[in-house]
Amino acid sequence: MKTVFYYVAIGLLIASCSSTKKTGTQEAKTSQEVVRIANDSLEYEIIIMDIGFDTYLNTIAKPMNFYSKEYYENKNRFYVTEWNIRARNPLRYRRNIYENQIDYDFNVDYGLEVNYKLYNYFKFVEYKYNQRFF
Repeated sequence: MKTVFYYVAIGLLIASCSSTKKTGTQEAKTSQEVVRIANDSLEYEIIIMDIGFDTYLNTIAKPMNFYSKEYYENKNRFYVTEWNIRARNPLRYRRNIYENQIDYDFNVDYGLEVNYKLYNYFKFVEYKYNQRFF
């Protein structure tokens, strides 16, 4: 599958790189921290591996229909642009946060769910890492 969105891998999952044997509980916990958003018909994929994002999305984030799809799209245009500027300047911005650029085509309709989760990922980064995009 062609990946339009590159992996947004902020948190390094140290447990997945460990050479020790994992218990079933640890494996389940690690898989819960990976959020995958994909649509095979549009051939795109977002994989977010940041510890706490799933919890943030389920507890702190507003419900998906709180804002319109257009609202999320407009916000994501700004966030993606600013994110990519920061990803291209690792000496100026924290490279452990902005590891990869996001290939977001402003002319593609990714739908409500993708735009909602992407928007909330940016809000999560602001919340967890005390980063301000505005």
